[in-house]
Amino acid sequence: MWLRHQTRQVSVKDVQIGGGAPVSIQSMTNTKTEDVSATVAQVQALAQAGCDIVRVAVPHEQAAQGLRDIVRDSPIPVVADIHFDYRLALAALEAGVHKLRINPGNIGARDRVEAVVAKAAERGVPIRIGVNSGSLPKDILEQMGRTPAAMVESAWRHIRILEELDFHNIVVSLKASSVPLTIQAYRLMAAQGPYPLHVGVTEAGTAESGTVKSAVGIGAILAEGIGDTLRVSLTGDPVQEITLARQILQSLELRRNFVEIISCPTCGRCQIDLAQVADAVQARIGHLAVPIKVAVMGCAVNGPGEAQEADVGIAGGKGAALLFRRGSVVRKVPEKELVETLVAEVEQIAAAKAGN
Repeated sequence: MWLRHQTRQVSVKDVQIGGGAPVSIQSMTNTKTEDVSATVAQVQALAQAGCDIVRVAVPHEQAAQGLRDIVRDSPIPVVADIHFDYRLALAALEAGVHKLRINPGNIGARDRVEAVVAKAAERGVPIRIGVNSGSLPKDILEQMGRTPAAMVESAWRHIRILEELDFHNIVVSLKASSVPLTIQAYRLMAAQGPYPLHVGVTEAGTAESGTVKSAVGIGAILAEGIGDTLRVSLTGDPVQEITLARQILQSLELRRNFVEIISCPTCGRCQIDLAQVADAVQARIGHLAVPIKVAVMGCAVNGPGEAQEADVGIAGGKGAALLFRRGSVVRKVPEKELVETLVAEVEQIAAAKAGN
């Protein structure tokens, strides 16, 4: 287990961020927030995929009007994303959101900031200060350039406003589309302050390019023990963000409450269509929130020996495979029955774990 950077803990409804809590997974809906039924449907899909906290955009009054129903019907905590208009932040708090994403410096005069902070404090709602490298304050940008230090200084400018109002229920993010810039900014912030950090690479790109940038950037930050919650940002269906976030956390062994599927890259020894089996098994059981390791191996060289720690797995042969549990062979299974057999084994193990 990685040595984690110690931060304060904040609560987003029933999800804790920081203070040694498990790294939580976030995403953001891409529906129109005023379309309540579409937004709730997407929130439910995200929750089913393993999302812990969901954020919704609140760009205008119509969006704010839908928040109460969204909060009521959401199975996970809801964050309101607010820019510029403090009245939307107040409306979101009245609607019962569990967290705000604002930057105090861009919502107006001091009295407006004070009104939002007072309402957030009254309701026990944390505020995330979100710094993006592409929208740094002009004076900081001119003085320091688009650098990690500039991003951190921008964050502190907003943090100080809240601290002056004796508000410390704060989460901070420092995102850039550049992976090196993002990593360096989080390192610098972690060395300077106690606040929990929301990690991500912003505008990472499509499912293909964004997966690589997010895995490298978020993975590198988490591997240094930095980060308390994360969001993978991909263009497209946000549910795929959850899949990748789970895999990042699983690979770093920061979260072990998901199904983990390991499979070999195949070679000339393989005599079954292992790729088809692995893809089918992933599609059938990859969503399960149960700590089970499943091995899909092409031959006896890679399994069960190299996969002996797997709860269940197969090792391919000619038109068939050996089914094994914890390294011990159970029986031989024909190739055409491999997917159904492996899925049934996983479901049986999952039921047993749930019973315990």
